[in-house]
Amino acid sequence: MLDLEDIFGHGGPLERALPDFKVRREQLLMAERVAGALAARESLVVEAVTGTGKTFAYLVPALLCGARVLISTGTRTLQDQLFSKDLPLVAAALGRPARVALLKGRANYLCRYRLARADEGGEQLTLEESGAARPRATNAMLARIRRWARTTQRGDLAEVRGLSDSHPVWPQITATRESCLGVRCPEISRCHVVLARREALEADIVIVNHHLLLADLALKEDGFGDLLGSADAVILDEAHQIPDLATQFFGAHVSSRQVESLLKDLRLELTARAGGASPGQGAREAAAAVRAAEDALNQVRAASARASGRFAWTPGDFALSAAVQGLMQSLEDVPAALAGADAQSALAQLAARAADLAASLGRIAAVDELEGARTLEVTARGFTLSLMPFDISNRFRALVQGRRGAWIFTSATLSLGEEFGHFTGRLGLAEAATLRIDSPFDHERQSLLYLPAGLPEPAAASYVAAVIDTAVPLIEAAGGGAFVLFTSHRALAQGAALLRARWADAAPYRLFVQGEAPRERLLQEFRADGNGVLLGTASFWEGVDVKGEALRLVIIEKLPFASPDDPLVRARIEHLTASGGNAFRDYQLPEAALALKQGAGRLIRSEDDYGVVVICDPRMVGRGYGRVFLAALPPMTVTQDPAEARRFLKRHAPRAAPGPRAASAR
Repeated sequence: MLDLEDIFGHGGPLERALPDFKVRREQLLMAERVAGALAARESLVVEAVTGTGKTFAYLVPALLCGARVLISTGTRTLQDQLFSKDLPLVAAALGRPARVALLKGRANYLCRYRLARADEGGEQLTLEESGAARPRATNAMLARIRRWARTTQRGDLAEVRGLSDSHPVWPQITATRESCLGVRCPEISRCHVVLARREALEADIVIVNHHLLLADLALKEDGFGDLLGSADAVILDEAHQIPDLATQFFGAHVSSRQVESLLKDLRLELTARAGGASPGQGAREAAAAVRAAEDALNQVRAASARASGRFAWTPGDFALSAAVQGLMQSLEDVPAALAGADAQSALAQLAARAADLAASLGRIAAVDELEGARTLEVTARGFTLSLMPFDISNRFRALVQGRRGAWIFTSATLSLGEEFGHFTGRLGLAEAATLRIDSPFDHERQSLLYLPAGLPEPAAASYVAAVIDTAVPLIEAAGGGAFVLFTSHRALAQGAALLRARWADAAPYRLFVQGEAPRERLLQEFRADGNGVLLGTASFWEGVDVKGEALRLVIIEKLPFASPDDPLVRARIEHLTASGGNAFRDYQLPEAALALKQGAGRLIRSEDDYGVVVICDPRMVGRGYGRVFLAALPPMTVTQDPAEARRFLKRHAPRAAPGPRAASAR
């Protein structure tokens, strides 16, 4: 039987089966350590930078270990890639077939019952979407979904061409935990969610995403039961996302949309039960409870009627506190009004939903300011009340320790320098083994870190203009092929306007601006162009892979410190300060350094990549903490000489000079 060294070595099954496979010592090192952790059922934290080949480094041990393994990824896109491409390739190369299941949250699967209701006239559709008023495009999409529903095996809505999860029809044909009828559903025998869960329970390897995993860990919801109950090991890829996501799941959230949905379902059910007959006392009490809850909801709307955005909800906000208390009480009254309903009826389910919402509101309203931050988020569609706990380490550690199995956390950005303490501390994993895999790339030869001198402080009104002034000569030297990454949408809009004004109608490079087209389309067209200039914010700082000459310059507007105006950030700073900690050292600085590490990591993605990373922020050299940021970055050659940066870019720019291009991706 082949050992790992044979598998990952020259002439091994991976090299024979995969034309692009490269033998890397770093990949073998990670695979051996992951295999050891799986065998010993221990916790392991691995930072494997770009180029390690970390996916294969954990897939091979997972296939060989003979255990039941749960693999969790950061996005549904990565889930699909693992399921459709990576796992089949590795399994075939090793000659080790495995039963593999792909499991997503229930909102990704068609609900046949709700599709039928939409066909019958759209009882669950909003007023403006119902009946004759429903837009023609929505009707066309429903027709397409109906045709697809007759033949689909999995019911995964990702199979439907042209349907995005933001499409208005999506929530009308999927069920939530609250709206699912469960065993009472007439379509239960053909339920895609039930089928997916059954396949997952029978599989050797189950591929999930972090949201579904954390829902299972924190809430035991989504109708999937205990995903982890029979798993021998859990592997979490893109694990740097886990602390923030776990904080969300261990918190509490109640939105106006949830309450509206509950009240709408209650009205529909009560109307259906009335059937034209005179309502009895119980029905009258239930209807009165619904009206009271509607009134209470409107009171919260009135108390939260302020400018759009996210705000801190402080104990001194008496109007909002009183309105939330009233809504909580009215929701608590709903189960009492429905007490006579059969335990297996839809009304009993609706009563339980009301009780859950009331309990969440009570938790949010009662939290101590030392335990978590309370926020109110107001949008055009309504409001959301949230509680975000400050410290989840004890709870997460208890969940990990309560399941005897291996836990593998891996990502390209988990450490600062040689230290993993910031990541492991947030999750209570202080006793976990750690491993940092050095990059197989020669960053000193392949890249240059340029720290321009003379820029104003980032708070200055002229700062973004100075960044664009710095960027343009570098973009010209590189012949395009640039990312310009901003830390806010305001700076992005200002930068795009300045760049367009400078180039006017004779833009030498095609300009791609976040928000003017879907993210994946922007990336696809940027890669195809080869000399484009892409301007983006947070979503382009990570999870973006552009190999080759198409990307040879990454310009970072300023250090990505989280805005202290954000109520959650401000509350965490105040909490750490009140607890005797140093909020800047222990929270703001490490979070920003890890984010910078992600952004700079967009540049060198293979042995053949070359380019320059530019960090415009003068604090990199003007403040003592700049050393922390430098330590977080790959070992690039550092310069403050603009001429040296331009020479490096010209030396590695494509030979063919680009011609004039359109000024926008639209």
